Amino acid sequence: MREYIDNGVRLGWLINRKSRQVEIYRIGQEVEVMESPITLSGEDVLPGFVLNLEAIW
Repeated sequence: MREYIDNGVRLGWLINRKSRQVEIYRIGQEVEVMESPITLSGEDVLPGFVLNLEAIW
């Protein structure tokens, strides 16, 4: 994911089903790790977009 961010991607999600964790990558910020989130927001990159993770967990 770091390579994607280094090449201009503004928002990246790395979803790990086994550990039920999501790593959120943003330009210029530390990686945020969430435990079993129900949804993920597209933030300012995809305004209004919400990914529902209930089916994934």
